[in-house]
Amino acid sequence: MDTKHLIISQKEGVGRVQLHRPRVLNALNKELVAELADVLDKMDRDDEVRVALITGGPKCFAAGADIDEMAESSAVEMLLEDQFAQWDRIRRFSKPLIAAVSGPALGGGCELAMVCDMILASEKARFGQPEVNLGVMPGAGGTQRLSRAVGKARAMEMVLTGRSMTAREALNAGLINRVVPVELLEEEAMKLAREVASKPPVAVRLAKRSVLKSFDTTVEEGLDYEQKLFYFLFATEDQREGMKAFQEKRKPRFRGK
Repeated sequence: MDTKHLIISQKEGVGRVQLHRPRVLNALNKELVAELADVLDKMDRDDEVRVALITGGPKCFAAGADIDEMAESSAVEMLLEDQFAQWDRIRRFSKPLIAAVSGPALGGGCELAMVCDMILASEKARFGQPEVNLGVMPGAGGTQRLSRAVGKARAMEMVLTGRSMTAREALNAGLINRVVPVELLEEEAMKLAREVASKPPVAVRLAKRSVLKSFDTTVEEGLDYEQKLFYFLFATEDQREGMKAFQEKRKPRFRGK
């Protein structure tokens, strides 16, 4: 599909989406976020795409929202526009979503990275929620996802002071999966994406759903949910193929059914 602010490619089961507003450090205006939601919706329906990868390129992931676009808006205008509806569409992407972050991932950029299921970062990555410096606060999940990822104390410091984290700090805090050299970020992110894409698609989707469920339910309810999904997978061809291949000591051929 044609997009103005995204570069899209697809290979080996991985749909790659690069944010592309380099002159403004990939600032997330409404048009870009809507395009991203549309692209992910399409990839969600495409059986050839098993994993999606979001990157901003080697210099900047996304330096935040487009402030020029909202500076003069009133509270009523912001409410009626409901710009976060597009973010909800991104959040509902059912397949694994990986972020490859280099350079600033601030404000909306940090929130976009945290919507993803896994985050790989270069040594030059920085993560932060500096909205307080503009007289506002995070609105696309920053206060909620950051506190769950790094804990109350660190999240409070970042949100209330605007201080950002280095990639190493983010790794130590549990916000990201790993740190790699800038020149290896794309390669390592694609390697991870291809590895996940090689797994049985239905099992991967349900496993993602079950992990996410753990954040908004009790342990008892989560265990019940997990068990039901586990039983359901015994109705799939991939389960039979996976276990048969194990018994026959060969590589499984998963078909996504």
